[in-house]
Amino acid sequence: MSAIERASLRRLRADLLIGGRWVEATDGERRAIHDPATGEIVGDVAFGDARDADRALGAATAAFPAWSKTPVAERASILHKAAELLRDRLESIAVTLTREQGKPLADSRKELRFTAQVFDYYAEIATHRADEWRPASLPEMRSLVIRQPVGVVVAIVPWNFPVDLFSWKVAPALAAGCTVVCKPAPETPLATAEAVQCLIDAGLPDGVLNYVVGPVETLGETLITDPRSRMIAFTGSTASGRRIMALASAHVKRLNLELGGHTPMIVLDDADLDMTIPAAVRRSFSNMGQICNAINRLYVADSLVHDFEERFVDATSRLKLGPGLEPGVEYGPLINDRQVQRTVTHVDDALGRGARLLWGGHPPDDERLRHGHFYLPTVLADVPDNARTMREETFGPVAPIAPFENLGEVVRRANSTEYGLVAYVFGRDVGKALLVAERLEFGGVGINVNDVTELESPFGGWKESGVGREMGPEGLEAYLEPKHIRIRLGAGIE
Repeated sequence: MSAIERASLRRLRADLLIGGRWVEATDGERRAIHDPATGEIVGDVAFGDARDADRALGAATAAFPAWSKTPVAERASILHKAAELLRDRLESIAVTLTREQGKPLADSRKELRFTAQVFDYYAEIATHRADEWRPASLPEMRSLVIRQPVGVVVAIVPWNFPVDLFSWKVAPALAAGCTVVCKPAPETPLATAEAVQCLIDAGLPDGVLNYVVGPVETLGETLITDPRSRMIAFTGSTASGRRIMALASAHVKRLNLELGGHTPMIVLDDADLDMTIPAAVRRSFSNMGQICNAINRLYVADSLVHDFEERFVDATSRLKLGPGLEPGVEYGPLINDRQVQRTVTHVDDALGRGARLLWGGHPPDDERLRHGHFYLPTVLADVPDNARTMREETFGPVAPIAPFENLGEVVRRANSTEYGLVAYVFGRDVGKALLVAERLEFGGVGINVNDVTELESPFGGWKESGVGREMGPEGLEAYLEPKHIRIRLGAGIE
């Protein structure tokens, strides 16, 4: 039996981490975790409430004074060691991630490799960040600007990239000297718990990182409203982000919110379709469209649209769906039936408004997949701008295609949304593509590339797609409070 097969047979389990100890929830409740590809139970997790949130906040608060004063080199050493342990355990954790989230094993491995890179990156830049002397107004005055950790951070992580997005928040927070209470999505707490264990085994002191699972209404809202937490870092829907902003306003907490998106891809009339089609298919259907930067709208120049549709459908029809642990599988299931039904609703709405179905539009016929949350990658053409899939984030495997006549029109249509996270532009004339990118109201724009994620550069949204930035040096600065110390010197030297 292979290592993957052995790992796939393990009954998985996660408890709450509070004050350096893995513990049961206060009332002993546990929740089953299901494999979205099969419906089978793969494990369970302790499921807490407001009392567990209180315990975790207490532990993080108690640990903050010592951790915030720990030399940055020591904090960095722990992050580097955790990255090393994560790489050593990558195969086992990747199987766990695939079993609870559904993505193919190759994508789980990719997520974990990047997580380790994030740990290493923030360990490095934290050790090289410097405070500064600023110019002063008078000869006898000096101005010193330092940055200190903001305090206890609440990190709320979604289910689509649970380990990766955990690292985007926790690594810079720990590097900055903050303590953390992390709340994962109840659907996917298991692989992230194993990543947490890497940090513990690397020598992270008790209480510096706490890990609690439970409902938003009790555990989650307690973490947000309790005055002991000073910052909320969240990835999720815009509706949830609005709720967090309202709750956090009572104590004027710092927010770092990466919220919903509605990503356009603009295919200019000189685009190289040999490059564009694979990029468009991958970014439309990767993780079954359950990505904040997945393509939600494909605007294709009139002169190319028919060729584009034909080649896009051909590529889509050859994608291999199945359980993520099966060899050769490229695309897995959606996370749950709610996401399947949302996809169905968006497809039906578009067809009811005159769109044409080019491919998909229903669950696969394969009997092996009937117990999972599968839905065929779906391609729609002539989708009107008032269709829900052109206005709302489907978070499912739907690629709606619409033609455009000129650049002014397509920029206006791309910007005609309250969202502004990511956009893509493809065309041979990079100068023209750059002019289009500059007019798009989005926090990140990819030109001839279908991913704007870059470890050294900021990621975040304009408009209702978020507040603040993750990644890059900006991701570290988010967890630091600037402090100006103005000093009057003594008598001068004669």
